[in-house]
Amino acid sequence: MRRRTFISLIGGAAVMWPLPVAAQQPQLPLIGYLHGGSSEPRAPMIAAFRQGLAEAGWVDGQNVAIAFQWAEGHNEQLPAMAAELVRHQVAVLVAAGGDFPLRAAKVATSRIPIVFATGNDPVASGLVSNLARPEANVTGVSFFTTTLGPKRFELLRELAPRAATVVALLDPRSSGDAAEVRNAADTLGLPLRVLPATNDQEIDNAFHVMARERLEALLIISNPLFTDRREQIVTLANHRRIVTVYPLREYAAVGGLLSYGASIKDAYRQSGVYAGRILSGAKPAELPVLQPTLFELVLNLRTAKAFGPEISPMLLARADEVIE
Repeated sequence: MRRRTFISLIGGAAVMWPLPVAAQQPQLPLIGYLHGGSSEPRAPMIAAFRQGLAEAGWVDGQNVAIAFQWAEGHNEQLPAMAAELVRHQVAVLVAAGGDFPLRAAKVATSRIPIVFATGNDPVASGLVSNLARPEANVTGVSFFTTTLGPKRFELLRELAPRAATVVALLDPRSSGDAAEVRNAADTLGLPLRVLPATNDQEIDNAFHVMARERLEALLIISNPLFTDRREQIVTLANHRRIVTVYPLREYAAVGGLLSYGASIKDAYRQSGVYAGRILSGAKPAELPVLQPTLFELVLNLRTAKAFGPEISPMLLARADEVIE
């Protein structure tokens, strides 16, 4: 799949312009947006990013332009994409969709301000040294979804109390995920089976393994690959009647049984606010890394009724949102 580059025009429409053409529009400051995933599944997140920009006084297509680089899961392309954005002298470089885009951005420039949006702990990942005062040219938003493993395992055990083994679907290219999930399972004394997946076919294969071995409880780890393919994953889980807990509301919205995590849309909105503040003169080192304060438990009751996991009145009462 070839990579795509977009530059936003008046009214927010996007066309497939190469970056050299974008750089010929000197009247507008340019934001470079580097993402490890694909554009279409993230349309709501990008809309939230634009909303945050507007809250800070910057309207896409009016007083700022955005050049998007989408790696579409090909992390090896990210360094070249980041370098291309830097060559075109973007005013701010936004990196989202996992740690790989941010690492590529940090290698590409120590001068241009970088704003990130990540589900990982940025200190534990080595992306910043301090949340309150991030170093030099890097700041952003973390929705800390990968640290919520123990809570998601508890929810999975509540939904599937008779499951002998819990399965975690992992992208092995994401460093630290496997250890974090194993530690969370060990804390609760849950037997864990890890199944790797890095593409559509491997996701399908993982569900074939679960069906063949009659594995009934699944945890999905927050990962750009899985977020892009959330409809595929939800369809397979529901078809196989596998009780599954997801990391983001976006899974429950397309039929996933239950999700628990911070709002990814709000994280993208906040990254837009930060990008706008930097365009207005703020320094990244003056902007602390933002963290979520609210977490949402979303239950798709329609899915629960369709394939039968029992939903206790207590769990139903705890849900922040019930999809019927």
